[in-house]
Amino acid sequence: MSVKDKLIVALDVTNIADAKKLISELKEIVGMFKIGSQLFASAGPALVESMVNSGNKVFLDLKFHDIPHQIAGAARNAAELQVSMFTLHASGGVEMMKRAAEAVTEVALRKGTTRSRVLAVTVLTSMDADTLTQIGIRDSPADTVTRLVKLAEAAGVDGVVSSPHEAAAIRSITAPEFLIVTPGIRPSDSTAADDQKRVATASSALRAGANYLVVGRPVTSAADPARAAQAIIEELRAVENAEQANAMNV
Repeated sequence: MSVKDKLIVALDVTNIADAKKLISELKEIVGMFKIGSQLFASAGPALVESMVNSGNKVFLDLKFHDIPHQIAGAARNAAELQVSMFTLHASGGVEMMKRAAEAVTEVALRKGTTRSRVLAVTVLTSMDADTLTQIGIRDSPADTVTRLVKLAEAAGVDGVVSSPHEAAAIRSITAPEFLIVTPGIRPSDSTAADDQKRVATASSALRAGANYLVVGRPVTSAADPARAAQAIIEELRAVENAEQANAMNV
């Protein structure tokens, strides 16, 4: 996977026009675009289809959470759109996640297309220990993430979404091919966390074992989104170059 492919830009905008402007500016720089609830509620599946047909990779981040039958249907529809990845909540349980994984496999076999990756969301990056306590979870975010990761891997999904703070621990307990996608990424020169509570720099997340990094407002709200994205790419490239140099010296 190239450095470019590891960077996902979140199109957290309210309308199609703004989304298309960002896609045009960034499509040669980043590897994938994330469509979340806000944009999907405005643009719907038509935007996803248009992006995929234009050669863009799409990460559909709708965080499905329902009874297994409903989620199997939602997963099947997401796979029919040929998204590269989509999310559901690990807290929905093993059966729900398993049904989603089976549904996307069925679509890929039937259509002869690349299989969409199923990612289980562990603990949102906007949540901390106090937030978990409010909903009756007394474990720390790290312990909660570990428990949900084990459920997700047992269910046969392709990976998880977690904050970069837990990436190293996840990598230590999962198979090498298990994907780790980390939102809450901030540039090394940024001090703004916005509404995120568990954030980290792109370089530290990559060193911790993340496969994909999701960046939203630091790129999309920048005066020059292309330049902001390129700066993150260069930060990731520096990490990879240093790791390659270290490997050669071992």
